[in-house]
Amino acid sequence: MRYELYYWTGIQGRGEFVRLALEDSAASYVDVAREQGDDAIVRYLDGVHEGALPFAPPFLKAGRLLIAQTANILQYLGPPLGLVPASEGRRLYAHQLQLTIADLVAEVHDSHHPIAGSLYYEDQRVEARRRAADLRETRLPKYLDYFEQVLERGGGEHALHGHSYVDLSLFQLMSGLEYAFPRAMLRLGHELPLLHLHALKLRVAQRPRIAAYLASPRRLPFNESDIFRHYPELDDPA
Repeated sequence: MRYELYYWTGIQGRGEFVRLALEDSAASYVDVAREQGDDAIVRYLDGVHEGALPFAPPFLKAGRLLIAQTANILQYLGPPLGLVPASEGRRLYAHQLQLTIADLVAEVHDSHHPIAGSLYYEDQRVEARRRAADLRETRLPKYLDYFEQVLERGGGEHALHGHSYVDLSLFQLMSGLEYAFPRAMLRLGHELPLLHLHALKLRVAQRPRIAAYLASPRRLPFNESDIFRHYPELDDPA
């Protein structure tokens, strides 16, 4: 199978969670918009193509299938890429964890765009400071403590007693949080021995195919047009 991944150019975004799974498993895929431009995505969103209608990228074309939503794509890719256990219970648990990651990613986005995604950050700075403070002090500790417990129950090294797409997504989540909120994550990291820099994140980064990907130009840098954005005023007070 040769997969076609559709996601906006210039940012990692939600497409990066899918891209990491494809890279880790050495899957054959093409990053369509990076070769053809964002118009290749717009054609699907405008309904020019028959079949399933995606609301937004990322979406994946696999043969005649068109699959949208990050967690849904990873649920589909998990079995053929060997990135999820075989049992139905474990596959459902993996999907549950991925959906929880998606919830936190949405909250991270809303920390810098709490009023509307259609407005510039500069138009909602006051509200963003309040939202980011709640994220740092309340929501991040709650989510990250949960994922720390997940790793503990998974044997300390993996979410599911073995490498899976959930580990890759937790790596991306932690990488993005450490970019966006370096001071807050430094403070919280002491309470996350399994999840933080020298644990799961480091192990995933050292996987040979992931290490090669991270060192390649295919891995775009985090930036302030993305989901994870570093605005110093939204991080912990100095």
